[in-house]
Amino acid sequence: MDGHGIIATLLIGLVAGWLTGKIMKGSGFGFLGDIVIGILGAFAGFFLLHLIRPEASGGLLFTIIVATLGAILLTWLYRLVTNRS
Repeated sequence: MDGHGIIATLLIGLVAGWLTGKIMKGSGFGFLGDIVIGILGAFAGFFLLHLIRPEASGGLLFTIIVATLGAILLTWLYRLVTNRS
């Protein structure tokens, strides 16, 4: 992955993590935590999406939506396991 790909991944992770914090409410994970949950959410979201629809693809907005949905799922699971609201 080149420098631009890393920066794009970090920015998408940040946006997805921030959106997840707004949607899920609560204390959030902080700046770096939001980036991490967004990036992990992107992996989780695209993994699950490609299990359902392997041919699915899209542009920047599509990527942010899938990453955000994945981050929401991970945040929900984290809160379920740790009994946090």
